[in-house]
Amino acid sequence: MINVLFVASEAVPFIKTGGLADVVGSLPGFLDPARYDVRVMIPKYACMDDEFRKKLKFVSHCYVSLGWRSQYVGVLETVYDGIRYYLLDNEYYFAGDKPYNRIYEDIEKFAYFSKAVLGALEKIDFKPDIIHCHDWQTGLVPVYLKCFSDRYADYSDVKTVFTIHNLKFQGRWMINAVQDITGLPDNMFTPERLESYGSANYLKGGVVYSDIVTTVSPTYVKDIMTREGGEGLDGVFRARSQSLYGIINGLDYDEYDPAKDKHIPVRYDVTSFKEGKRANKEKLQSELSLEPDLDTILLGMVSRLTDQKGFDLVNFIMEELLSHARVQFVLLGTGEDRYENSMRYFAGKYPGKISVNIGYSEDLAHRIYASADAFLMPSLFEPCGLSQLMSMRYGTLPIVRETGGLKDTVEAFNEFENTGTGFSFSNFTAHELIKTIYYSFHIYYDMRDRWNDMISRAMKMDFSWKKSAGQYEKLYESLVQK
Repeated sequence: MINVLFVASEAVPFIKTGGLADVVGSLPGFLDPARYDVRVMIPKYACMDDEFRKKLKFVSHCYVSLGWRSQYVGVLETVYDGIRYYLLDNEYYFAGDKPYNRIYEDIEKFAYFSKAVLGALEKIDFKPDIIHCHDWQTGLVPVYLKCFSDRYADYSDVKTVFTIHNLKFQGRWMINAVQDITGLPDNMFTPERLESYGSANYLKGGVVYSDIVTTVSPTYVKDIMTREGGEGLDGVFRARSQSLYGIINGLDYDEYDPAKDKHIPVRYDVTSFKEGKRANKEKLQSELSLEPDLDTILLGMVSRLTDQKGFDLVNFIMEELLSHARVQFVLLGTGEDRYENSMRYFAGKYPGKISVNIGYSEDLAHRIYASADAFLMPSLFEPCGLSQLMSMRYGTLPIVRETGGLKDTVEAFNEFENTGTGFSFSNFTAHELIKTIYYSFHIYYDMRDRWNDMISRAMKMDFSWKKSAGQYEKLYESLVQK
């Protein structure tokens, strides 16, 4: 039996701000229980739903040193879907109405959390063979293990895996402040270790000190080793290239299944998608005050409204698209004010053609996946992406830029060979985006048989966690055999 401890700042169903929580909450359940005992450790946030807080059982407590401070760690546990979760409690750090705050607050918060993880290990009846850390918030766990090896001698044989979900967020802050918080010695803040462009960098620490580094798609591995995609750490990734792996995130096929989905009005499968999608589309048009026209193509987006997600391009093309094309558009998400306001402007100018829903609703998200004909995802960069996997699962054809996981998961349509599962473009330009959108319209309106063939192929694709979990198992086994 191989013991694996997942360490992360969020996990469904307890707390979620993005795809990280989906991965941490899903992957452990797909690892072979006959060979792996997988447990998860996350913070106990005050903003967590009371439903889950009430089910927590107190296990023990300890104190950890954080620089010159001594800080309390409460250790609580619960079991969800067969996986044991440990939640670490400290009201000073984990109070508030959201899990993340200003960066200088989070720098101390997650230095504490990383240290608390190692302190909590001594209070639970579980010694991991592997600690699997996720994103910059846990980057100091392998650093502490190696730097304070005398203090953690009982864990000297523990291997570490560090997974990068989004390289843009690295946990950078002033070296003198980080040194005061963490108690790490001067020699840890060099260019070979935690220092990066004059700042301390938590994510870099995780990359340098972990035994294996993974990220969430094979193409993203290539991207981050380039100056354009490396966010300042491309040299570090090239140096670690022999221990760097890309594994596509999986999708929970029970949660996202149009044949069973309780969020959508009419359920369907690959044999009944024509009738099912039209029925859902009709209801969504009525619900969102779109013109009742089932033959007009409906584009959907469920996204954060940020530059990463391509909203500079979306802003640029929206006027032309809505004023000239036979199209309807529905958007769900929140993000930067400039994008929210521009989308509201278009909604006001083109009523009946566009529905803008600022906020987030799981119900509406599922209904968009089930009702839209195509799904727009023109990301500037995308480590993996889950929305394109969800849209294909529901027979909604993705229109994506060829970057990161989007390139790995969406095969561009080839009308001559009748292959592909969506539409894609290469260069991050409005010209290429609008050209690709218009090409998808041509296939939808003039070659509907080809369009339906593509839907059938997309719905039959297997991006479940089963395959990805097998790849993680191979990595874990290679580590424990060393």
